[in-house]
Amino acid sequence: MKFLDLDELSDEDKLLKEEVHRFAVEVMRPASIELDRMEPEERVKPNSPYFRVFREMKKLGYHKITIPAEMGGVDLTPLQRYMIMEELGWGSLGLATAIGVDQIPFACAALFGPPELYEELVVPWLEDDKGKYHGCWGVTEPEHGSDYLIALREDEELVRKFGKGNVVAEKDGDEWIISGQKSAWVSSAPVATHCGLHAQLKDGKTLLDGLFCIVPLDADGVRKGRPADMLGMRDDPQGELFFDGVRIPESHVVVAPGFFYGVFLDQLLCLTSCGMGAFAVGLARAAFEEALSYARERVQGGVPLVRHKNIKLKLYEMFEKIETARYYVRKVTEYTHRRIIDERTADASPRHARAAQIYAKRIAFEVANDALQIFGASGLSREFIIEKLFRDARALQIEDGTVEVLSLEAGEDVVENYEKDYYDVEKISKWYD
Repeated sequence: MKFLDLDELSDEDKLLKEEVHRFAVEVMRPASIELDRMEPEERVKPNSPYFRVFREMKKLGYHKITIPAEMGGVDLTPLQRYMIMEELGWGSLGLATAIGVDQIPFACAALFGPPELYEELVVPWLEDDKGKYHGCWGVTEPEHGSDYLIALREDEELVRKFGKGNVVAEKDGDEWIISGQKSAWVSSAPVATHCGLHAQLKDGKTLLDGLFCIVPLDADGVRKGRPADMLGMRDDPQGELFFDGVRIPESHVVVAPGFFYGVFLDQLLCLTSCGMGAFAVGLARAAFEEALSYARERVQGGVPLVRHKNIKLKLYEMFEKIETARYYVRKVTEYTHRRIIDERTADASPRHARAAQIYAKRIAFEVANDALQIFGASGLSREFIIEKLFRDARALQIEDGTVEVLSLEAGEDVVENYEKDYYDVEKISKWYD
């Protein structure tokens, strides 16, 4: 199936897109179906298809796409990064998410962390072609899910009412002590080797009084919970993380407490919003293509389904939604990556990035829902992949922030900052210097 590229693609762009799509077809899609039908404990065993995909992904260097070339990453344009993410989302939302969260600890360390952490952890991760290093992102907690996002922009009094963070950090000499629990929804936690962790200061008043650090998950005091049995995205294992007096050196703190922590969290969410938006477009495209193929083959009422006007109209509406979503997400991704990764300005627009994720997530679910309806009763059968795509699209409405909370957070940004710059660029520049 082919969608028209409204941008002029170079020969290099086209070859890259074909290469990633081949990986999605030949490696990701079959493994995702196999993983989806396995018990949670089986998915995380060393011989699981999950690790086979991960090793292949590392060999192809897809884990390096958000690292600037001068820092050991892949020399890509923002457009090329978007194309990779959309194709990965087409292959498997769960495995694409796993590839995405793998980057978070190490990419953040490369872009924002101290030089010694780059040498200690980022370089080995960049050079890894066997899947020895695997990152996850420790945000959501038993008592704090998507409200972590609200903490970015709501007034301090309201944020105080959210209560204490479930994971806290306390300084002890030249080390930090981490204690607490992250929830069962931490993507890739059961299989990860390192966690990019958000922790509130022990004496902090709000979630913004925190830091971002990297915690090796084989450290003393770290314990992993059982992998969760989820409705969707079952091909990316999720699970709890427990920290019982875990000690990390000062060098493992990527962003220390203070002014820049809030800016960093906002910009990180800009990057993840673009990634989830691209994955959502890929998922929507996959659902549409399954529905179109089925409607061409399925004969009902004496003719193929595509000859019925209501089906033809529905397919057009699905196509229209995907085209508008992919063009908007693509443009926001190009802008956001240019500002954060290429130019290192850390002043990308949060409301535009959130809108990209929100819109694409909604479109993905609407398209998957319509696609399943075209399949009729067959769509409810596990014989067809549309059943899995529908479950993944439903899970996406919650994953990486619920669409409701993302919308509220973006709405607050619109109300407060529509006619002004959100960031004090001079303060950011001083932090970088």
